[in-house]
Amino acid sequence: MRTVRATAAAVTAVMGAGAAAVVAGRLASDAALKAPAGRPLPTEPRLTVHATAAGRIALTRDLAALRPGTYGLAGDGSHAVVGQVLTATDHPADTVVRRLERVTHGSFEPGDKVWLTPNLYVGDPRAALGLDHADVDVPGELGPLPAWFVPAARDTWVIAVHGLGTTREHAMNLMQFLHRLRLPVLALAYRGDLGAPRPPDGLNHLGDSEWRDLDAAVRYAVRYGARRLVVLGWSTGATMALRAVTHSGVRDRISGLVLDSPVLSWEATLRALATARRTPGALLPLAVRAAQGRAGLHADRTDAAPARLAVPTLIFHGPGDTVAPWAYSRRLADRHPGLVALRTVAQAPHAAMWNADPAAYEEALRRFLTPLM
Repeated sequence: MRTVRATAAAVTAVMGAGAAAVVAGRLASDAALKAPAGRPLPTEPRLTVHATAAGRIALTRDLAALRPGTYGLAGDGSHAVVGQVLTATDHPADTVVRRLERVTHGSFEPGDKVWLTPNLYVGDPRAALGLDHADVDVPGELGPLPAWFVPAARDTWVIAVHGLGTTREHAMNLMQFLHRLRLPVLALAYRGDLGAPRPPDGLNHLGDSEWRDLDAAVRYAVRYGARRLVVLGWSTGATMALRAVTHSGVRDRISGLVLDSPVLSWEATLRALATARRTPGALLPLAVRAAQGRAGLHADRTDAAPARLAVPTLIFHGPGDTVAPWAYSRRLADRHPGLVALRTVAQAPHAAMWNADPAAYEEALRRFLTPLM
C-alpha cells in the first residue's frame, strides 16, 4: 500500500510540475504574442534619469544609453528627443549624458524610469511635422483600419507598416524625407492597434495573419490612384511586406520593398523576447510550442523569407539586433544577389536603423527609391 501511495504521489508531483511548466511556457510566449503597441519590448532596458540641465540629460550608464544616434526618450506620460552622447561633460562614472534636443510633453525628474524608443515624433503628421494629411479608414477583413494619408504629386505610393512595440507614429521619422521626394505616404494601423479591430484571439501573429491588413491597404491605394507601391516595413511590418508581395492578389502593383530589422524567424524572435523576460532556457521550447499552438504559427515555416522574391528589396539591419537576428537578413540577401541589397547598421537596436545615422539611412533609401518613382 505504501508503494502504491508513494508512486501515486510521485506521479501527481510530475503531473503538477508538467502542468506548471506548460503554464510557464504559455506565459513566456506572451512576450511576443501579447507585446502591446507603443510599449517597450522586454529587450529594451529601463534607464533612470539622474539629472537634467539646459540641453542635456544624465541617464543610467548602460550600453543602451551609449547608443550612437538620435532617439525618443519615453516615460510614463512623458516624451523627449535625445541626441548624441556628450563626452566632454563632467558627470559621475555611473551615468551617461546625452544632448536633450526637446521635450515633447511631460517632464523628466531625477529617479524617473525611462526607455529609448525609435519614435522621435508623437501625435499626427500635422501636429508633429506640419504636414497636411487625411485621416482615412482602410476597409479590412476585421473592420475599418485607421491610417494617415500624406498626399504628394507622384503616383508611386509608400505604404508604411510599423512592427513590434511601436505604432504608426514610427513612420513619421521618414515622412518629411518621403514628402521631399514627392511620394504619397499611407501609414497604417492594423489589427490590435489602438482604434483598429481586435484580433479574434487577442494575440499578435508576428505578421502571419496581420499581412492581410497590409493587403487591404495595397488595394485601397490602388483604388485611389496608386500605379506603383513601395512597402516600407519595420520588424513584423517587414514580415507583413514579404507575405503581401508573395500572396496578395494585387502584388503586381508592389514594385519594391524596404525592410528595416525584419522578423524572418518567428521562433528566433519569440525565444529572444522570452529570454529577455528571464525565462529559463529549459522552458524556451515550451514557449515556442505554446506560441505555435495559440497563434497557429506554422512549425514548418519558421523562416518568413520567401524562397523566391521578384521585386527589388532594400534591407536595413544590424548585428546588434537582439530581437530579430541579423543572420537571417544576410541569408535572404545571399539568396537573391542583385535583387536584395543589405545595408548593415552597427550599434543600432531593433527597428531603429534610421536612428543610428539618419543622413546615411536616407541617402541609401533615396538611391533605392529613385528608379522606382
